[in-house]
Amino acid sequence: MREELGFFNFSINKVLSKEQSFLDQARIRLLYYGLFLVFVTSGTLLASVYFQGQLLLAYTSGFLMFSVAVLFKMLTYRPNWRVVSHVLLIIGTLINVSIVYISLQNVNIVTIQVVIIVIVFGYYMLGQKWGLIYSLLNTVPILLFLVMEYYSNYVICIKPNKIDQATMVISLFANFILLIFIHSHFYNAFIKNFRQLKTSIKEQAALNLKLEKAIDKAEKSTHAKSEFLSTMSHEIRTPLNAVIGMSNLLMMGSPKPEQKENLEILKFSANNLLAIVNDVLDFDKIESGKLVFENVRFNLVELMNNICGGHILKAHEKGLQFELTIDDSLKNKVFFGDPTRITQVVFNLVSNAVKFTSQGSVWVKVTCLEDRHNKVTVKFLIKDTGIGIKEANMSSIFEPFTQESLATTREYEGTGLGLAIVKRLLELQGLCIKVTSTIAEGSEFSFNMELPVSTAVITENITKQVEETQENYLTSLKVLVAEDNMVNVMLMKKLLSKWKIIPTIAENGERAVEFMQYGNFDIILMDLQMPVMNGFDAANEIRKMADPKKANVPIIALTASAMIDIKDKIHEAGMNGYVSKPFRPNELFERIRSLIALT
Repeated sequence: MREELGFFNFSINKVLSKEQSFLDQARIRLLYYGLFLVFVTSGTLLASVYFQGQLLLAYTSGFLMFSVAVLFKMLTYRPNWRVVSHVLLIIGTLINVSIVYISLQNVNIVTIQVVIIVIVFGYYMLGQKWGLIYSLLNTVPILLFLVMEYYSNYVICIKPNKIDQATMVISLFANFILLIFIHSHFYNAFIKNFRQLKTSIKEQAALNLKLEKAIDKAEKSTHAKSEFLSTMSHEIRTPLNAVIGMSNLLMMGSPKPEQKENLEILKFSANNLLAIVNDVLDFDKIESGKLVFENVRFNLVELMNNICGGHILKAHEKGLQFELTIDDSLKNKVFFGDPTRITQVVFNLVSNAVKFTSQGSVWVKVTCLEDRHNKVTVKFLIKDTGIGIKEANMSSIFEPFTQESLATTREYEGTGLGLAIVKRLLELQGLCIKVTSTIAEGSEFSFNMELPVSTAVITENITKQVEETQENYLTSLKVLVAEDNMVNVMLMKKLLSKWKIIPTIAENGERAVEFMQYGNFDIILMDLQMPVMNGFDAANEIRKMADPKKANVPIIALTASAMIDIKDKIHEAGMNGYVSKPFRPNELFERIRSLIALT
């Protein structure tokens, strides 16, 4: 930044600044030294013509000398090189025309030199447009004068001045020096500018190379992160599959009331851990823009009861009142949407409400705002009497890995991803979340969602009928289970035995292919990560079999992986679909039933 200049400043170093381009600095230097040279020359000419009695030329030289001094002070006090250049060129043009038409009434080598200086100076200082304008302003009057002189039409009443040989020499000498200085100065400036440009190009090439390496490193880091998340997902979900699966099996076995309560707590804790894992993995998918929303049938009432079931127990443990209210008009409807993402949003909001409320109540309300027969606008509202949120922190709570304060993080724990995921999931569907909160009184989160509705009606009889169907529908099926984890093998045996199925177990992909070669199966449940041969390769080998029946057998991938492109890889391997571990028994049953119905 240039320092403030005083009136008595004469230093060019204070006029120049680092913010100016190299070319602009060269222009300022040219003005600074050029004005000094013109001042000295005009002073010398003034003395020469004055003592010769050539008053018109003396007045002209004096005016030029005074104007140059003023412009020099403008440049060193309030520097604006463009304005100074324009004023100097206008003065030069006027003086040149006045010398030709009044003082000398003649065109000689000096006037030609001045025209050339004005043309060169105009182009170098102000660019092509103004250079052309000042060139025409100087050349046209000179040419016009030559035409009038040629036809002897130019006559005025003022007697022209005559300049002697000494004055002519001084003028020519000064003009030559000025022309040489202008060309030399700008030639040097352009050479330096080209060198600087060449250096900048080399530096830019080096930066581009570094940038390419950084991008490559970032891409490798992203790939490594995805691989790490996939591996960690598999390692965490695999034991969770056993915990949640066994809990579901025990719940299906009509446990005693106290046992059922224990199982509910166990199941809630496992689902809570699964929700944390899903938060981290799904946030990665959201940030990468590869999250895909499903559009499947679901029962909203059943979904809300499942979401709030575990939270009710947690709330009661803390001595809180928990109230779930669902509009009666929503109870007998079949909705289409993504129940998994709705679960994530509501689960996180309810979990926060219970977590940050030490006394009082938590309300979850699901109301019908508008029913248009085939579409219903549903309002989800979660309210609590918890610690509340400061107005200043309203926006930051939706940032990833952020809680309202460090004290909040230490006291209540958590990943800080819940509300960030809630906001992003809603935004991806074109929805927004509303928040109202008062410190020490509580908070209220709400959002509206439009859901398509089926004309089918849910009844208890239909639900019971589905449960009874599960007991008999799969009895005659021959199922091949490819699974290497012994705990999951035991879980699958117990679960399938509930449906009166005795499965064949293959401990790896290679064994699964061998079983298919020598036996017949109606469906294959294929784990993806197995020793010897993984599930993808095994599915490819099965699809290549000569027997069309064996080659087209339905294959369901059972995967604990969370890779973003897992669906694409499963499809490329020729599998018919997948069920994520941990899975609900009904989810697996429905997937098997739908595939068997197609064969």
